[in-house]
Amino acid sequence: MKMSSRIIEHPDMRVLHLPSTSQVAYCGIAVHAGSRHETPQQQGLAHFCEHLAFKGTERRTATQIINAIEGLGGELNAFTNKEDTVYYCAIEQRHLRRALDVLQDIVFHSQYPENEVEKEREVVCDEIESYEDTPAELIYDDFENILFEGHPLGHNILGTSEQVRSYTSADALRFRQKWYQPENCVLFVSCGRWNVDGGRWKENTPASDKSPSILHHQPSTINHHHLPSTITRDRGTHQAHVMVGTRAYAAGDERRWALYLLNNILGGPALNSRLSMALRERNALVYTVDSSMVSYSDTGMWSIYFGCDPDDTKRCLRLVRQQLDRLIDKPLSESQLRAAKRQLQGQLAIAAENREQTVLDCARTFLHTGKVRTVNDVMAHIATLSAADLQQSAQELFAPERLTTLIYQ
Repeated sequence: MKMSSRIIEHPDMRVLHLPSTSQVAYCGIAVHAGSRHETPQQQGLAHFCEHLAFKGTERRTATQIINAIEGLGGELNAFTNKEDTVYYCAIEQRHLRRALDVLQDIVFHSQYPENEVEKEREVVCDEIESYEDTPAELIYDDFENILFEGHPLGHNILGTSEQVRSYTSADALRFRQKWYQPENCVLFVSCGRWNVDGGRWKENTPASDKSPSILHHQPSTINHHHLPSTITRDRGTHQAHVMVGTRAYAAGDERRWALYLLNNILGGPALNSRLSMALRERNALVYTVDSSMVSYSDTGMWSIYFGCDPDDTKRCLRLVRQQLDRLIDKPLSESQLRAAKRQLQGQLAIAAENREQTVLDCARTFLHTGKVRTVNDVMAHIATLSAADLQQSAQELFAPERLTTLIYQ
């Protein structure tokens, strides 16, 4: 999806317009506040505030919030990450004005009524318990907690049931008042022509009472010393669940592009990824195997996950090691590099057809960097990579002494 952008002036909040010819508008508010911004006593509070934002404001009840958008056929949603929380809406463009009004109402004027807090606690606790019953998902959080032990990036986004049951309306209000300030947010809109001056979005945005330097300050820095280890935990699962990985590159590190391509070669979504071919297609040892990477503002993580019969764990780990060593020891040939780039660029082109996800990605990038990165920008970075770039990243990250392994059995 081709997308040019327009940055709109506002005295307090950054505003991003992504023009589109569709009759469906996507809009939202991205807040630079996630689980990383919680204290140890607040784990899960950012996600809890996200849930409570839909439960009543100064002007609307929970039912009125739902009907204001869904009564028009629109969709209203939100999600919480480690470094941000995003509230967004899909709606016919002719109803954009109402959508923006509702979004600003729930983000800046939610009241978190105590009776709704009581009910929503149990909803979130059910979510936590369901998550803990899914080892293929839980292992990701456990693994990240090992890599970032003692740091807010390590603890999971949902928090614990015990902590969530302790939170009050006052706790949620304090968190919102600290972090949900206009200067710490981006309002984003993807639509056709937008009569900015004719909308109510400016008047509904409160003046910020915080300085940008305070709002964008990260709560704590990363300790760059991590000792890799192998950890086995008895979870009583029928299948062994295994993760292997390491800390990786931050969002502003140009080396992340080489890792991005390496990651796709190793364990991307295609069936011809090297790990899929080695563990599944040739040896029928796994149903699921993939690799993933995430970049935060000052660090990152790269990992491999697979599930297998417990008796096959060591063999699978040996095959993984062989694939990593291939990338360390020998650079890709020119034809291999061309094929890898062609595949990833094709995947990016297809993914860009998902307009909602593309808009959300642009908004979050703009929130953290002040820049809009399009799919063409990503493709341009991929095009410049050399075989030496990939081998260097493999040597930096994939060496045995760099890797931590976590096994559920």
